[in-house]
Amino acid sequence: MNPASLRLLLVALAAGGLGLLAAGGWQDRQASRDPAAAAVPAGVHPARPGDALPAIRLPDLDGNVVDLAAIAPGRPLLVNVWASWCGPCVEEMPELQRYARAQGAGGVQVVGLALDTPENVRAFLARVAVDYPILLDQPGPADASVHLGNTRGLLPYSVLVDGRGRVVRQKLGPFEAGEIEGWARD
Repeated sequence: MNPASLRLLLVALAAGGLGLLAAGGWQDRQASRDPAAAAVPAGVHPARPGDALPAIRLPDLDGNVVDLAAIAPGRPLLVNVWASWCGPCVEEMPELQRYARAQGAGGVQVVGLALDTPENVRAFLARVAVDYPILLDQPGPADASVHLGNTRGLLPYSVLVDGRGRVVRQKLGPFEAGEIEGWARD
């Protein structure tokens, strides 16, 4: 191969590599990888649409252990898994808050499930206030998001549970403005 052809080939390879990096950056904006994500451990059965809500008991910010299913019995739940370090999670938080407020006492109950430390969550919520319940878990291969069906370890991750306690929908990635209403309809 002559030097001009070799140079052209190297330029083409570099351009292709930059294109792949740019595409990867776009995907990272869509959903952030949980740094502790791994393969689903043996014995963990991630929920799928139609399955019952897995039994999940986690602490809230005050340290009280809360049964996820008991937060709003008989009402649909929209469980949003997030972390303070996840850019797309932070971007969608105002949309979740807007939706939660619009639901009133009888609509869909939004619940935040933070895969983060209590200190990081408190600091985040001091800047971006939400008034729906927040539960805490540590990220890992068998965290609550995996039990809710998040086998890819990406955030944000949302699950819609109907009033009978069945998983209806699962969504990987952030909600865009106005998207939740259509997504959350049974």
